[in-house]
Amino acid sequence: VQLQASGGGLVQAGGSLRLSCVVSGVTFDDYAIGWFRQAPGKEREFVATISRSGTTFYADSVKGRFTISRDNAENTVHLQMNSVKPEDTAVYYCYVNVYGVTHSGEGTQVTVSS
Repeated sequence: VQLQASGGGLVQAGGSLRLSCVVSGVTFDDYAIGWFRQAPGKEREFVATISRSGTTFYADSVKGRFTISRDNAENTVHLQMNSVKPEDTAVYYCYVNVYGVTHSGEGTQVTVSS
């Protein structure tokens, strides 16, 4: 299983960023895909997940600002980040849980300047 996240960068507070995650090695349609993030010196934090059918779930800290979506034709999950805040600064990872094992690839750095 391989996951490749991209789209991170430097953005000003209040701006937007769109992250993408390409998943390979599994039948993409069969799995929920999610995002978590980790800031320096902090615990890993769940961000959002999308089910096989498209049902979404968000952490309270990002609800109303972030939107997760999936493109089954492209084996890709997106995370649209709007109204970003400095506290959103972190490395963002996409993940998939396959038979009880969580797989995630290299993350993408998001830095929000105030």
